[in-house]
Formats: sequence, structure tokens, C-alpha cells
Amino acid sequence: MALLEPFTRHPASVGETYAQHLGFATATGGRMVLAGLACMLHGFFPFLCVRTGSRAIIALHARVTAGARAHAARQTLAEERAAGRA
Repeated sequence: MALLEPFTRHPASVGETYAQHLGFATATGGRMVLAGLACMLHGFFPFLCVRTGSRAIIALHARVTAGARAHAARQTLAEERAAGRA
């Protein structure tokens, strides 16, 4: 159905359903917000949250670039490059 296509195109490109993508994106965004707040707190109080930001970045990078999700995203990017869209 064309009405739902904008909501499902990107999740499908990374091998997820809409609900799976919503959960992944929400959890990832929440982690980013909390890590950002910790970084801001660290800015004011350098003795607090000394490694929180860097640990969060490393963990998020590993989560986003791992497994079937990353493979599907790389495959989609390669297809878009071949079609001249990326």
C-alpha cells in the first residue's frame, strides 16, 4: 500500500519491520540522549561521568554496525550506488 510505503521502506532496507525499527531507533536515541546529558554534566563537573560518553559511543557504534542489520544496510547502499542514487 502506497500510504504505508514511507514508513516501511527504510526499515526494510536494514532488514527490519516497522516495529523492530521503532524499537531499535527509540532505544538507540534514548541511549544517545542519556550519554549526551552525562557529557554535559561532565563538562561542568569534570570528575563526574569521566568515561560515560566515550563508552556510550563505542557501544552504540558496535550495536549499529553489527550483524544482519549492518549487512542489509551495506547491501542497500551498494545497490543505491550502483543505481546512481547515493
